[in-house]
Amino acid sequence: MKKLVNKVAVITGATSGMALATAKLFVAEGAHVFITGRRQKELDEAVAAIGSNVTGVVGDSANLADLDRLFETVKAEKGHIDVLYASAGMGEFAPLGQVTEESFDKMFDLNAKGTFFTIQKALPLLRDNGSIIMTGTIATIKGMENLSVYGASKAGLLVYAKVWTNELKARGIRVNVLSPGPIDTSVFVGREDMKTFMASHIPMGRIGRPEEIATTALFLASNDSSFITGSEICVDGGMAQV
Repeated sequence: MKKLVNKVAVITGATSGMALATAKLFVAEGAHVFITGRRQKELDEAVAAIGSNVTGVVGDSANLADLDRLFETVKAEKGHIDVLYASAGMGEFAPLGQVTEESFDKMFDLNAKGTFFTIQKALPLLRDNGSIIMTGTIATIKGMENLSVYGASKAGLLVYAKVWTNELKARGIRVNVLSPGPIDTSVFVGREDMKTFMASHIPMGRIGRPEEIATTALFLASNDSSFITGSEICVDGGMAQV
């Protein structure tokens, strides 16, 4: 039996990789999905790849006016949200001495501020007993070199999940963080050496697939996870766990 029949889901930053794989799975499981992306061409390609029961809305999750337009579209077309997956994010690699103010601001604007206001602005449309999912990272656990700003900008999501679990408990809304390890997305295109290096640090001996993030997101979106909230689920092949 399909797990998201007649559900409405919003997935930000879903034009490629993990979030696109998740949008495809959510539609296959019966949901209508709204996806966002910053560029029209990539958004159109993602909508075509998903094929049906999908609405694409151009927007930058760091731009509050774009978020308003997203949720106005959702309200006009469906009137409510059952699953909100705040997945839009970015990371840049730089050691402490080379981080620029511009890079710092970009990561915090999208990862920390953008995620915060995505959830805040969706609240009026979120149905009771709905599910909120945020994309975190195991860089908040491992202390990876060159990822201090990225990790810090994502660490706040763990606090959001705990606080919002308490704030939204009367409505039965669950809030969880899905934290990937290295996943085979566009960042690894043409970088077989990097994939091999990363795999050598993962107990399972390989990097993950976008579909493995998608199935975990489906678990958190569906009633299968009805007793899970305020939690972080790491999908990392054990990299940050042992």
